[in-house]
Amino acid sequence: MKRYNGKLILFGEYSMIFGSEALLIPYYSAFGEWSSVINRPSARGFESNASIRKFYDYLCDNDGFRILDLRRFGMELDAGLFFDSNIPLGYGVGSSGSLVAAIYDRYKLIEINDIPKLKDFLAKMESFFHGSSSGMDPLQCYLGKPFILSQQTTDNGQQLTMLDDDFISDDIHIFLIDTNIKSPTAPLVEKFKESRKDSSYLDKFDNEYVPLVSKCIKSLIDKKDEVFYEHLSQLSKLQIELLSHTIPEETRNFFLADINKESFQVKLCGAGGGGFLLGFSNNTQKTNNFWAENNKHIIWVK
Repeated sequence: MKRYNGKLILFGEYSMIFGSEALLIPYYSAFGEWSSVINRPSARGFESNASIRKFYDYLCDNDGFRILDLRRFGMELDAGLFFDSNIPLGYGVGSSGSLVAAIYDRYKLIEINDIPKLKDFLAKMESFFHGSSSGMDPLQCYLGKPFILSQQTTDNGQQLTMLDDDFISDDIHIFLIDTNIKSPTAPLVEKFKESRKDSSYLDKFDNEYVPLVSKCIKSLIDKKDEVFYEHLSQLSKLQIELLSHTIPEETRNFFLADINKESFQVKLCGAGGGGFLLGFSNNTQKTNNFWAENNKHIIWVK
């Protein structure tokens, strides 16, 4: 049975909603796959089936999803189909994106080969869960490979560049920290959009934050580790300033960690609000010790 992995937005959360550059990688340890309550009866299976049925009704009520075989989808739901997933909800690692990718892949009547059009279609599907979606999460879950989405310009749409799994320097290690806080994405995104209505906020976000996102991506891809950590440190501090509503009070000090002292730097993972923190480390032993002392569970991704 095909698996649909979770995703990690290394850089570009929030800013990519408005066309910034973004870098995403698969989160292979978390995934979902189709199953049936007939073959694998469980309370979770019945709950998943009922939840997906609400999404199915949404798809049926909108003409824009006619390229999906909704008749077959409905029949298979009636027969007990469900999505068996270990991707945690509200943690910013693609729980809804994985489901959307799986539905598109299973029920598409027409393959959308144009990446920007596919992203837009998946965004419309995922909007059921978030109110607003960039389409990046389900696109990553569907493609299952690391990729960069280029900066959108007035002359050109965004271009997607696929990357090898080993594109990151061997000396940079990626980890997740569980905050034990679940948070829905939609309210966080809406508050961010409201903040952008303020001209001073918009100016700082577009002219300081967005270029810094691109600098982080470039230095990471170029394997310039010291430069990368300098940019990452600046980005983490700007997230505290510009995206404070997405960072729980009890985790803010972690964003101020110094790579030269604690040997790691953390930033938002997905929409934030809790869930996971995303971290980069140049010394796994020191990083493990720090989080053990702070009673936080660490998950190494790379």
